[in-house]
Amino acid sequence: MIRHIVMWKFRRDLEQSPKEIAAEMKSRLEALNGKIEGLLRAEVGVNIKETASSFDAVLTADFTSWEAMEAYKVNPLHVVISDYCKACRLERVDVDYML
Repeated sequence: MIRHIVMWKFRRDLEQSPKEIAAEMKSRLEALNGKIEGLLRAEVGVNIKETASSFDAVLTADFTSWEAMEAYKVNPLHVVISDYCKACRLERVDVDYML
């Protein structure tokens, strides 16, 4: 099993606030549960503590395999969310590891 963790800082110069963008990402990504083969669970946490080093949101997603995670990345249901995120994000970091 693979765990995929992504953290984002969102832009501050958009109509939506970072908290609104984070809530939108949470809604969209968690809606993928049960819709993409190999995605066991997707959960998004929205930051509640603002510091200079804080990120605005974090995704924790578990996949059956590395191949399932790679297929998720190009799945049209995920791509539309990824495109939205790319337009809103200031910074992104990730880590993938085996469970």
